[in-house]
Amino acid sequence: MNAPEDDGAQVEVVRVFTDAVGRWGNPLGIARAGDVVGVDHQALAARLGYSETVVVEPRDGATARMRIYTPAVELPFAGHPTVGAAWWLADQGTPVDVLQVPAGPVAVDAADGLTWVLASAAWTPDFTFHEFEDVDFLGTVHPTDFDSGRHYLWAWTDRDRGAVRSRMFAPAMGIAEDEATGAAAVALTARLDRSLVITQGQGSQLFTHSRPDGWVRLGGRVVPDHPVVL
Repeated sequence: MNAPEDDGAQVEVVRVFTDAVGRWGNPLGIARAGDVVGVDHQALAARLGYSETVVVEPRDGATARMRIYTPAVELPFAGHPTVGAAWWLADQGTPVDVLQVPAGPVAVDAADGLTWVLASAAWTPDFTFHEFEDVDFLGTVHPTDFDSGRHYLWAWTDRDRGAVRSRMFAPAMGIAEDEATGAAAVALTARLDRSLVITQGQGSQLFTHSRPDGWVRLGGRVVPDHPVVL
């Protein structure tokens, strides 16, 4: 991988979909496009090793363009990168109304301490869904049980409240196990046609609102973590 043109350039890291006190969450690497000129973005994502790393261009009005990479592939859309980048841009004093990703324009807003994005389930990867009746048994699954594909495992913890416990394994994306998966939350919400409160991984929390037009609002809390100097 070529070195960035600017010595001392850094990737910011935030944790997306934390619980109410800032624990857990899925780390997201955020690189400013101007800091990684000449860098192979896919190689950068592989080197960092987060479930996703994004490269964000400077804001143009109320819109910012960005690209999303797992350690193995580029994605047209993903949930925790869009929520995380939207929060980070606002925290930098450059909030946007829209994130333009390859899949299309992602509307952004903030309410009740959460950052929200609006997405189409048609943008999400092709997950294989596995519903479990026993939440305890869900906890016994190991990443080595899957050697290919994208697998979302879930169980109701309170069906009336729309509360779900989940895990996600995606060898096809270079992710052994994902701590919090926004795209899968969008896809499951559309599949069940109802709003959900999802606890994933070690305790990350994702919120979804099902809409009659088939789109899904996805929200969560974000906290800063640490910068990585390139």
